[in-house]
Amino acid sequence: MPKIGMEAERRRSLIAATVDAIHERGYSDVTVAQIAKRAGVSSGLALHYFGSKDQLLAATMRHLLKDLGDRIRERLSKAHGPRQRISAIIEGNFAPDQFRDAVIAAWLAFYVQSRTTQTNRRLLQIYSARLASNLTYNLRRFMPRDDARLVAEGTAAMIDGVWLRQALKDGPSAPSRAIEMVETYVEIQIRYHTENTTRRGAKNKIILQ
Repeated sequence: MPKIGMEAERRRSLIAATVDAIHERGYSDVTVAQIAKRAGVSSGLALHYFGSKDQLLAATMRHLLKDLGDRIRERLSKAHGPRQRISAIIEGNFAPDQFRDAVIAAWLAFYVQSRTTQTNRRLLQIYSARLASNLTYNLRRFMPRDDARLVAEGTAAMIDGVWLRQALKDGPSAPSRAIEMVETYVEIQIRYHTENTTRRGAKNKIILQ
């Protein structure tokens, strides 16, 4: 009889093998048989668990999204106030176990496949909407709602852009540098909108006098 928990362990092994195989060979060239061999199981068992390569990639992305969410929640639990929560969200997106070459390659494949695979598109839309919503909620403490939404979209675009640029680089990933770039953008935006609010308040006070 199979050991208790063996299926869950095999699924985890196949997901880890998928990330590594995509990094080594690219999504288009890698096969289920190659992934299964790397995971130490048969290709038939891999297909039994996931059904197809596309479904295996979707399962891998769900796993990576859960890990990403866990890293963000872990940092949010220690944050105090909206500014620290924004930083926690940014840092969580560049957690060392996420922002590494193999995972970056898998995310790049995920973005490409989302153009033609409905399941992957939906996962990406959920991720994007959640990121923008969380950022907007905290940015509203520093600026009007519409401005907060715009800055949240800009911040999310920077996060995604840094990931994409890293996928095109040959050198090792640098989470601290990535965090610094995004934090600088956010800080400039908060300062700009805070100063604008102060100026508008002073102007209105003069008019009322």
